Amino acid sequence: MERTLCIIKPDAVKKKVQGSIIQMILDAGFKILGMKMLHLSKKQAQKFYEVHKERPFYNDLVDFMTSGPVVTIALEKDNAVTDYRYLIGATDPAEAKEGTVRKMFANSKQENAVHGSDSVENGKIEVGFFFAESEL
Repeated sequence: MERTLCIIKPDAVKKKVQGSIIQMILDAGFKILGMKMLHLSKKQAQKFYEVHKERPFYNDLVDFMTSGPVVTIALEKDNAVTDYRYLIGATDPAEAKEGTVRKMFANSKQENAVHGSDSVENGKIEVGFFFAESEL
């Protein structure tokens, strides 16, 4: 079984679509191991996204991710990373397939409703960033 991290981003929480997104995740066969709503501090967002630190969008991303509450969800399923990334769709909602989370709920490439781990290794790391093993 693989683990992956879902973050329902501030834009989706503001639009009150987190319940619809969670239902899509459950309908796709994922098991929710842990879930919490929180407001990321600037320090937390900087640390979580530090892999992008040298990219021009980094500061805007940190500002966006700290602009309101998020919902973090630890997910488990066979082939979790690939299946979740298929469910959420392309980063740019204009390129996302019909029926994907981002096609349905994202505003733009930055305000794209959800985060998803990009590899099995990062899934483990990212779940561990927000959840202690005793919470899962």
